Amino acid sequence: MLLKTLNVGRIHTNCYVLACERTREALVIDPGDDLMLIQDALAAFDARLTLIALTHYHFDHVLAAEALRQATGAPVAIGSAELDLLAAPPALFRFFREGRQSLTADRGLRDKEVLQVGDLRVTVLATPGHSPGGVSFWLPDERVVFCGDALFRGGVGRTDLPGSDAALLLRSIRERLFDLPDDTVVYPGHGPSTSIGHERRTNPWAASIPSQR
Repeated sequence: MLLKTLNVGRIHTNCYVLACERTREALVIDPGDDLMLIQDALAAFDARLTLIALTHYHFDHVLAAEALRQATGAPVAIGSAELDLLAAPPALFRFFREGRQSLTADRGLRDKEVLQVGDLRVTVLATPGHSPGGVSFWLPDERVVFCGDALFRGGVGRTDLPGSDAALLLRSIRERLFDLPDDTVVYPGHGPSTSIGHERRTNPWAASIPSQR
């Protein structure tokens, strides 16, 4: 797997560009802004974008999605529970998207659905709580998970936003993320990477949550 982490937009969102080394098919996760940076990363990999995947609908994770779709023809996908929220977000998030084109997804993603990008096998994990229908993207063969704003190094996602639910977020972390192998590398929506084992042991918000494994 080829992987490039880009720091984009006004609140420094992590956008991830993944490509299959053999086929050069690519996946972009959370194109939060800065279209040119994303296109440059794809060009550096000599990759063809086949899917734009959103962990959730919040503005800082989606602002470049429409421009990227128009530039590449790649479809946009988001968790099925957030299809309507992406198209018509609450007023707070519409404010930050002012002046940008409206955005609708080409497809909704189901929990445990498996996506194929070249040789990369990507499993969709429902991880709601920070947002009503947030998802994470787990690549079991690569031992990595891209979890949006569900889990951070030393923290968890905000739950004071429209549609957030603290209890649901902790359940998502316990039942979905903490159920992954300890050596799984966690790539969050903001900040540095970490691992499932490290967060289970040390995260002050989530380390007390027992695994269901």
